Amino acid sequence: MSPQPPSHTIPCPAVAWPTGLLALFAPGLALAQQEPAGASPDLGASLAQLGVGFALVVALLFGCLWLLKRITSPQGRSTGLMKVVSSLAIGPRERVVLMEVGDQWLLVGVGPGHISKLGEIPRQALPDSPANPAPEFSAWLKRAMEHRLGKAGDKGNAAS
Repeated sequence: MSPQPPSHTIPCPAVAWPTGLLALFAPGLALAQQEPAGASPDLGASLAQLGVGFALVVALLFGCLWLLKRITSPQGRSTGLMKVVSSLAIGPRERVVLMEVGDQWLLVGVGPGHISKLGEIPRQALPDSPANPAPEFSAWLKRAMEHRLGKAGDKGNAAS
């Protein structure tokens, strides 16, 4: 005779806990384990679960983007005693910043771990547009292509 298992069972939390997590994060899989083998899943329920999951992922994405924007935005109001008038990157981690403090402009150099005062300028009116605006990318690309095609054409004419 084969030994009979005891008539009473003791619940094992180590088995119940992962099953509970499975039901929380993948309810379709947990329900699929409980259904008989011959039962077919309901298409409407599957689509609803897919839609809810997609909506949760999109909501989580927008929440993370909002949080990132809140964390990286400068703190404080720019209408106070200090505000950044202009900033120019001069290296991967170095910047020259023109700050307005009261009726003076301060030119400061900002690098990793230090800030240095470069000079003071009396406050001036800001120009409406930059003195020499950056050229349009399309114009630069056109000049570069013409220059490159011109060199290629010169090589072809020199060979004949």
